[in-house]
Amino acid sequence: MEPSFVTVQGRRLEYRRIGSSHPARPTLVFLHEGLGSAAMWRDFPDRAARATGCGALVYSRYGYGRSDRLERAHRVDYMHREALDVLPELLDKLGIDDPLPVGHSDGASIAIIYAGARNRAQGLVLLAPHVFVEDISVESIARARVTFETTDLRGKLARYHDDPAKTFYGWNDVWLHPDFRAWNIEGFLPDIRVPILAIQGEADEYGTMRQIDAIAAQAGGPVQLLKLPDCGHSAHRDQPEATLAAVAAFVASLPRQ
Repeated sequence: MEPSFVTVQGRRLEYRRIGSSHPARPTLVFLHEGLGSAAMWRDFPDRAARATGCGALVYSRYGYGRSDRLERAHRVDYMHREALDVLPELLDKLGIDDPLPVGHSDGASIAIIYAGARNRAQGLVLLAPHVFVEDISVESIARARVTFETTDLRGKLARYHDDPAKTFYGWNDVWLHPDFRAWNIEGFLPDIRVPILAIQGEADEYGTMRQIDAIAAQAGGPVQLLKLPDCGHSAHRDQPEATLAAVAAFVASLPRQ
């Protein structure tokens, strides 16, 4: 499916919309991982929309997918800038006033910052979120750099990103920067009053259960945790049926607006 484009913060972003079968339900807003894009979600947004009756928005952040290519290195606060500046403007331009962010990894962290800054949200679905930096994350990201430089990973990413090298290093350089070790967004959690579904794989190579346990302990609203066996960093790919079932049940449980 050909994407549409919208200009946000002076940059062209690719996106696509999925229609709703129940207009009163919220709009799922898919926020991809650190090397993701709209296309890399594959059919999961469509399946989630069908399972929940919700409409959906899927987009690629600046520097990803078919969106404008990265011109300069990201700063350590790049997820804050996405959550506080880009996402509200994007939703406003597309006329979405009932978002339910569905974030994966970096995208889940963006969702936390967005909701924790008291932006409008009907709830949050967080897949392998990061709220602080763990050694396991940095070690795996360092290994990913070796993989990118010694295997055909660059070619695989080129199927999804216009400039795979800028996309990869834009993400990798920030996470491996010494200043990033102090990155922490736990302070946003108490101000999140909407329901949260947080999902973590037991074999996640980029984070541990400490992440979603911290969310459950500190969030200002109700939190449901799903800890999946035989699941790595991408629950929607490793355990799609369990993930879809959990998302559908979560959306069905939300208070009607």
